[in-house]
Formats: sequence, structure tokens, C-alpha cells
Amino acid sequence: MILRLTAPICLLTLIAALLPAPRAGASSSSREPGGALLQDSLVELEVNRKQYDYQTPWNRGSGSVHKSGIIVSTSEILTTADGLSERTLIRVQRGGRGKWWEATVTWIDYHANLALVGTGEAEFWKGVRPVDFAPKLTSKDDFQIHRWRSGNMEVRKAEFNQFMSTDAKLSFVQHAQVELSSEINGVGWGEPVMVGNRFAGLVTSQTRNLCVATPAPFIRFALDSRKKGTYRGLGYFDFVWQPSENPAVHQYLGFTGEPRGVVVIEGAHELGQTNLIRPHDLILEVDGFEIDSQGNYHDPMYGHLLLENLATRNHWAGEEVRIKVWREGKSVDVAYRLPKADFETRLMPDYLFDQEPEYLIVGGLVFQPLSNQYLRAWGDDWKRRAPFRLNYYNNEAPSKDRPALVILSSILPDPYTLGYQDLRLLVVDKLNGKTISRLTDLEEALKSPVEGFHVIEYMRGDSVRKMVLSANGTAEATQRVLDRYGISQDRLVRKH
Repeated sequence: MILRLTAPICLLTLIAALLPAPRAGASSSSREPGGALLQDSLVELEVNRKQYDYQTPWNRGSGSVHKSGIIVSTSEILTTADGLSERTLIRVQRGGRGKWWEATVTWIDYHANLALVGTGEAEFWKGVRPVDFAPKLTSKDDFQIHRWRSGNMEVRKAEFNQFMSTDAKLSFVQHAQVELSSEINGVGWGEPVMVGNRFAGLVTSQTRNLCVATPAPFIRFALDSRKKGTYRGLGYFDFVWQPSENPAVHQYLGFTGEPRGVVVIEGAHELGQTNLIRPHDLILEVDGFEIDSQGNYHDPMYGHLLLENLATRNHWAGEEVRIKVWREGKSVDVAYRLPKADFETRLMPDYLFDQEPEYLIVGGLVFQPLSNQYLRAWGDDWKRRAPFRLNYYNNEAPSKDRPALVILSSILPDPYTLGYQDLRLLVVDKLNGKTISRLTDLEEALKSPVEGFHVIEYMRGDSVRKMVLSANGTAEATQRVLDRYGISQDRLVRKH
């Protein structure tokens, strides 16, 4: 019997020898070294969460996302903050299959896009292997992306493209990130990047074959600072600058040295630092690093990066950063304090995490705060598809008189609003003579009609500048609209 199988075995051996070797980037199972490395370190998270439709903010839904987590201690799982907003239930699974354990978020920072998850089930932590962090990354490292997929460990090669300082996925704050190319699909949900047997970062997004990851040194610094009690969130530079590549710029500013630095075009305004960084300042150094005429500095680990990264390089919000500027013909050293990243400080908040969308219905008129969260209702390509005149307000800064914006988002038709029923997406300027920045302003202004009428004025440039409605019958019209459209309440307004 053995002799009769010899020929087929030889034939199979020959065929196997002639088959091409697996191409770089192909997935490997958990039985191979790459997969076995994270067998007791990589977990899968299932996050159930509430979902909202910002174009009909009174509607509520639910959904779930699956993402990866990596064990960083005997009681902590590291993942990204993405997808954890409005969470209702989190479950965690080891080994790619089998039992699910209920878990909770123990720490989260949306701006940094980092979170820690834990579970009180002691059995879950038996035999776990916390990962070792890579102390530094280089362009010559061999990167691999890991994840559980259909119960098996998938490992894909990732090629280094560049280190860069760019906006975090969930924030306007820029910090160091690494861009990789990989044939893996559907990542960007906290998959770990490994270099050898060390943890190198978390994948936060993917566009075609380009993956962006938060590097391990940044994550390590955040986690260590949290343990020490010194973590205060991400800071940023609140001034605006432009390159100074044209030699005439330095001549105009009276700078006679080797051309370098960038020119401030909008000064600092947060934390009362108006006089620290001023328009026409030439920024020469930040935190001891020389700034070139394009706004780059040479980072000891990542090479050339934009100066924005220096706000998050070994610094947190509230800390001082030394900045050397050329001002009025001389060099000046200033101690700049980093303001804390906060969506509420922007005229158009980027995100609204862990809060239901606000709205106010008045006789069928639907008012909502204007935010980028609202504009995302136009889809992934919202920056191009959303109405330009609304998106334009991203270029405007908040002021003391107008810290935020309110729009008439739509009108639910009723005889009360006859003639106005097709109007929508108008930015409110005033109601009954009072400036409107928030829905609470609307509530107050509605109490003071002008000679029996509600007079709504819209921003210059909108298709309609003024709307006049009778103040009599407003409550009755509102109730008719609620009944007709099955809406349970006429408002959800947060007090600011």
C-alpha cells in the first residue's frame, strides 16, 4: 500500500516545488510565526452604539462596528476611539472565535483617537501577553498589519511610504503619523502594526492601498503620561502661518540672516495670548528646532515634519513651548502656552461625540446648530458635496458676539409656513432683533415677538434675507406638525 502511494506523493511534491512562492503581502494563518506572535495579544471588539440622522435629528437608530484591540497590560486593551461614541454595549473576544466578554471603556480621547478598554472578568485575562512597544520607528523597518478575520489571524506586509504630520482622523490637531502601502482591505479600525515582535502603531484609516497609522512612540507617551497623571489632552498652535520662500519676504521684515522661518498671518487668540504671537512675526525656532522657509523642522525620529507636530511632540495642552520669532528688527523669545483642543472653540465644530443632535421645531421650521457633523450627512465626500455657502463658514473664526451658528435646516409644511415651505439651509442672523448663535438664543428670542410677529433675518448672501411669521398660533402649528410627522417632542436643546 505504501509502495502504491509513492508515485502520487512524488508527483505532489514536484507540483508543490513548481508552484510559485506566496507573494509578499499574502495573509498568513495564526500557525505561522507572524500570526502566533499576537495569538494572546490581539483581540476583536464588537461595539453596539446609537446612531443619529442629522437631517431628521428626532430619529434614533442603532448599529454596530467591529474593530481590533491590542493588549498593553494585564488589565488594558488599547484601541482607537473611532466608533466608540454613543456606545451602548462593548464585547471583546480572544483568539478570533469563541466566547465574548462584556467590556467597558476606561479611558478615551477622541482628539488623539485613542482609547483603553477593560473587562472585570478575571478569566479573560488568563494567559494574555501584553505587547512590547517599539521605542522608535525608521523608514527601513519591516511593517506588518495584523487582524482577526473569519476566526483566523491575517498578517499582511506593509511598505513604508512616509512619516508625516497631518490631521488626526477625528480632530483638527496635527501630529506625527506613518503612511504605509498594503494589499490588505477594509482596515482603519485599530489594527496593530508590528515591526518584528514589537508593536509599532494602530491603523486609523485607509484610502485604497494607503494606510495611515498612529505611531507607537506617540501612543506610549500618551499612556505613560496618563499613568503619571500628567496627560491633559492634545494641544495645538492656534496661530496661522504661511511659507516665506520668496526672498522679498525677509527683506520686507528686515531679516538679514540665512532665509528661514515662516510668517504669521493670523496671531494667537486663545488663552489671552494675543500679544505673544502676532501677525508679521517670522517664526524662526519652536522648542529649540529651527524652522525652514516651508514650515518644516528636522525631527530626530521622523525626519522633516511640519512645525505643527511640535505642539504634540512631548507636550500636552497647557504646557509652555518656547518660540523664537523675528519681530520689528530683532529676535524675541516667547513662552507660548498650548491651548487644549476642543471642538466647541470652533465656529463649525468638527465632531459632536457622545451627545444627541440638537434641534428646535417652531411651527414647522426646523432649526439646528451648524456643524461639520451636520454636513457629514452629505456622505464621505461631504467637503465637496455639501452646500458651499455652509462649508465656507469653516474659514471663519468664532467671535465673542457669535461663537456658533444656527441654520434653518428644513421646513415641515403646514398652513402656518405657507409660502416658505421650500426654503432650507439658511443661516440665521437674528430673530426679533436678537443675534442668534445657539438654539438657546432662539428660545429666548421667541419670547419677545415684534408687534405680534416673529421676524427672522438670515445672513447676507443667502437666497432669502427675511421671514415674517405671525406670533399667534405658533404653538398650535408646532403641535400639528408634531402629530402629522410622528415626532415626539419639539426640541432637544443643550444649555451651554
